[in-house]
Amino acid sequence: MRKPMAKKVLAATMAAAMTMSVAACGNTAPAASTEAPAASTETPATSEETPAAEETPAEEEEVSKYTVLKDADGNVYDLGGMEIVIRDWFSSPDRAEAKTDFEEAQYEYQDWVQETYNFKIHSETIGDWGSVVQDFVDYATAGGDDNNYVFTLRNDPAFLSAISSGLVYDLSTIDCLDFDSPAMKLNHVAELYTMHGSIYAMRSGNAEPRTGIYFNRRILQEAGVNPDDIYDMQANDTWTWDAFTEILEKVQQDTDNDGTIDIWGIAVNEGVMTTAAIFSNGGQMVGVDASGNYTYEFENPNTLEALEWCRDTFTKYDWNGPEGEDGSAPSWDYYQGQFKNGGAAFFVDQQYCATPGNLLYDMEDELGFVMFPKGPKGSMCQTSGDNSFVLPSCYDADRAWKIAFAYSVYTDLVPGYEDYNAYINTTRTGNFDSRAAEETVPAMIKNEVVDYSAIIPNLDTGAPFLWVVGPNCAPISEIADGFRDMYKQAIEEANK
Repeated sequence: MRKPMAKKVLAATMAAAMTMSVAACGNTAPAASTEAPAASTETPATSEETPAAEETPAEEEEVSKYTVLKDADGNVYDLGGMEIVIRDWFSSPDRAEAKTDFEEAQYEYQDWVQETYNFKIHSETIGDWGSVVQDFVDYATAGGDDNNYVFTLRNDPAFLSAISSGLVYDLSTIDCLDFDSPAMKLNHVAELYTMHGSIYAMRSGNAEPRTGIYFNRRILQEAGVNPDDIYDMQANDTWTWDAFTEILEKVQQDTDNDGTIDIWGIAVNEGVMTTAAIFSNGGQMVGVDASGNYTYEFENPNTLEALEWCRDTFTKYDWNGPEGEDGSAPSWDYYQGQFKNGGAAFFVDQQYCATPGNLLYDMEDELGFVMFPKGPKGSMCQTSGDNSFVLPSCYDADRAWKIAFAYSVYTDLVPGYEDYNAYINTTRTGNFDSRAAEETVPAMIKNEVVDYSAIIPNLDTGAPFLWVVGPNCAPISEIADGFRDMYKQAIEEANK
């Protein structure tokens, strides 16, 4: 997967006295200095000697703390003032004020790369979450325009269709992109979009922490459960389905003895938890074989075991929501208020929910957050769900190379902050206990697995599958009868 830059990129080295010295990322090379020798001049003998001139050290040259990349002829790369937009659905083109040491260092580094390589780049909202993939398809189909875009896309089956239609640039042909670099290896985007040796998407930087389990520390303590025991089990790899079930049994309560459960075990979007359970038991929905073809895995033994466990757990511990006055089903998000108002001990959802400005941030009770427990056949993990960054195939090779180079250096790890993780910082500032940031989030990012079902065209995992598995649902074998042929056909078509 590695595409070395040896043909075009050389780290700057010490040269003549007028050449700037550079260092490897995060370090500073010693300054070049030349000490002027003492000047001495012989004169005819006199009664007084002429003293030697004082030594005057040469001025030290300025030293860059960043590595400068040069072409094979030793010239610093020059993108000719190219202006580039990373278009997405959530960014302001105006830079926010730096509030941390990291942000100050990041801005300084990003300013330096733009000045050094002569380009401008910024992120900007163009379109919305629902339209981004179609916006890309329309742009690439029309042949583009004079703007230089890096498109931010979400995982969507339409993206694979765009790849199949030849609308997405094969990034493996661009030699300035190193998919084995530390920045690129912090996530699985390139792996997800590697198809028969070609790479169609990139991402620089940490994977985003996704699905885990929130717990209300007060409710657990009142039920006689030490919340920190869950963190300890996570740390020593004993946080299992069985351990989770034992706690659910303790915390689910009829507090006023009227025959109605007042505090349920879990409040959950069943589809989110079902997906987490499948992968935590070593299962999959779609796999990839040695030939690079997608495979049908909805009924492999590990997946089926997870589905049966979910069905049983939902039936016992998951409140299915209030019916409307006309007997209609509850709204899809009823479970959110149920947890937030203290009606459930556990809540299965994504890490962002309790970060500043989001759903659980202003909840009164203190929250813990751990990874989803592991099943008998698997391990604690999270499925990847990161946004990806792509180029349209209508760009010629030179234009694509320059845009890719600008993106890669602009989004590279900031020298001196290579281990910094912004998601850990947002967890610290959210409604989490201290162990969530220090233990759970790093573990989630480290133990990420790829969910290939997210990119298969015409594979609707919602209504026929994930949304059907719930409390007192039909037997899993009957649910599988309803989607089997449809899913196998979709995977077969994707392989074509």
